[in-house]
Amino acid sequence: MNKKGFIFDLDGVIVDTAKYHFLAWRKLANSVGVDFTETQNEQLKGVSRKRSLEKILEWGNKSLSGDEFNRLMALKNEDYLSHVNTMDESEILPDVPKILNYLIKEKQPIALGSASKNAQTILERVNLLSKFNTIVDGNGVTKGKPNPEVFLNAAKNLGVEADQCIVFEDAQAGIEAANAANMVSIGIGEKDVLQNADYVFKDFTEISEDFINTLINN
Repeated sequence: MNKKGFIFDLDGVIVDTAKYHFLAWRKLANSVGVDFTETQNEQLKGVSRKRSLEKILEWGNKSLSGDEFNRLMALKNEDYLSHVNTMDESEILPDVPKILNYLIKEKQPIALGSASKNAQTILERVNLLSKFNTIVDGNGVTKGKPNPEVFLNAAKNLGVEADQCIVFEDAQAGIEAANAANMVSIGIGEKDVLQNADYVFKDFTEISEDFINTLINN
């Protein structure tokens, strides 16, 4: 039987925590006198917390001391976690458990590859932690997407060669990271945004077991 490595991003793929990031970043941006729109929030998807705050400050032409910068990063995370702590299984995006359970039935190894430093907490809240063989998140990488480090580490932990891995991503930076790692990239979202992906689906309701079998056997 073929063994592939299936790697899932978290935010926007398994759960939609983007709305909580948006609320927390908007609150922070407004507190330093910077307007913050949902369009700008799109540009922060898959981007590290540090780089996100740098971008917000650039948009508002603001500068902060190192201490104040670190204080605001911590404050944003606290605000975000206050939303995360209310999460439950109802937050899982449609048909994600169906796909995860099918991969487990087919004995395919599964990893999480996310920029989030709160990935484990979120998976615990929505009761999916046990589905993953390994978790590589923002705590275990030095370079953010589009650098492929997070996915390469996940492949290594799964014991699967990079070119035998399949990545599910909702952000352009994540698709670029998967492509750079020579993995099959599957975009979850809009075709015009994720045009560099090998395949694009609106969500997991469009992904069939036959398609997963094709990925396993290719």
